[in-house]
Amino acid sequence: MSRKNRPYHFYDTTTGICNECHKVIEAKIIFKNNHVYMDKWCPNHGMQRVLISDDVDYYRLGREVFVKRPEMPQRFNTEMHYGCPYDCGLCPDHMQHSCLSIVEINRACNLNCPVCFASSGTHQTEHYPIEIVEKMLDAIVANEGEPDVVQLSGGEPTIHPQFFDILAAARKRPIKHLMINTNGVRIAQDFEFVEKLAQSGLHGLEIYLQFDSLNNEVTQTLRGADLSRIRKQALDNLNRVGLSTTLVVTVAKGVNDHDIGNIIRFATKQPCVRGVTLQPVQFAGRTENVNSKNRLTVSEIRRKIIEQSNIFSTDDIMPVPCNPDTLAMAYAFKDDSGIVPLTRYLDPKTLVENANNTIVFEHDHNLKNHIFKLFSTNHSPESQANCLSELMCCLPEIAAPQQFGYQNVFRILIVQFMDAENLDIRSLKKSCIHFATPDGKLIPFESYNLFYRPEMAAKLTNIRNKIDTSNMLWQTK
Repeated sequence: MSRKNRPYHFYDTTTGICNECHKVIEAKIIFKNNHVYMDKWCPNHGMQRVLISDDVDYYRLGREVFVKRPEMPQRFNTEMHYGCPYDCGLCPDHMQHSCLSIVEINRACNLNCPVCFASSGTHQTEHYPIEIVEKMLDAIVANEGEPDVVQLSGGEPTIHPQFFDILAAARKRPIKHLMINTNGVRIAQDFEFVEKLAQSGLHGLEIYLQFDSLNNEVTQTLRGADLSRIRKQALDNLNRVGLSTTLVVTVAKGVNDHDIGNIIRFATKQPCVRGVTLQPVQFAGRTENVNSKNRLTVSEIRRKIIEQSNIFSTDDIMPVPCNPDTLAMAYAFKDDSGIVPLTRYLDPKTLVENANNTIVFEHDHNLKNHIFKLFSTNHSPESQANCLSELMCCLPEIAAPQQFGYQNVFRILIVQFMDAENLDIRSLKKSCIHFATPDGKLIPFESYNLFYRPEMAAKLTNIRNKIDTSNMLWQTK
């Protein structure tokens, strides 16, 4: 008698949360037709399936090759009691330090974007006092010592009435790289503000500029406004003062995923732009005009970059080892003659064994020194220290100038923030992008938006109470 086979390959088990009640439930990872799915089962809400990747080989690359020992923070902030993801702060069961720490300095905003994980808008008026912001900055320093990257966010941080006081507070702390997450409206409309930013004396300052499309129809869908003139003027002003900028694209399937290549090519022509970050929509906070049919995976975006950009190949976009399920990267060398990909020259062993756990590799001195030794053509590391210490290296295929710096690095990042549907708690434990809170906690991006925002407090309390009740009943048996 022949036995039937299941119509898929079973790969692994994990845990997720129910789409409806957000209870932790069992899940399995399966491969079917070169796609990777998470299948979950909730006793109250039944079976649930979500696409995790449309490329089995790429998914396995992150699970089996780009695996490295986690780097811990200098301290943990909460105890383990309810289990992940209900103990965030960071608890001792979290497997990654903060590669990037986010400080929300307000809820107020000058736009009402239909897509906003923070649910900010013009209806919000709250600006956090500088004393609160400093507590969050101190929490990051206490956890990280010398934080790699800190991002000021909101709301819209540039409209905070004490914005430059907050910059001064950040400058007093040992932060290596400071980003300002902005929609660009004030940067476009207030050149005096941009000049003051450029003169702030902050080393490693970078503008993280919202830039979803070159098409007005897309910005209307995602941002609720025609921002084409604003985006152009913001970039003109940033180019005038030479402020390093990353274009940040919120990507939704069928909305602007066809425009990825155009945005990348446009970015390479902007002197101030150091790269493009692509973030598939996280279905948390406010998500009007988009729904589950607009969901994108890391592998889908990776493929679209390759197909549309005419710059990067399959070998150029690889998982980021600190959390390979949700992060991917590509690096290139950019000058007036064009752009040349660099990441294809790295083998996984180099990243896994010689890099720190970070998402900004151009600031990783361990990696830069190792890559220099691998690829420099005819100079010793010592003789090239002045001209190459801030970059990757000279490669035989690149006619590199005698001097080049950070402005010649061009990076592509894919940053996926999981939500209730695709939350894989195994991956959540490796989250390295964390929100700081005034009570001294660092909370992973995904769980913060799902459970720890003030408006989510009642939901989290209800879940925790059910866990306590269940534990009490179990103990009495």
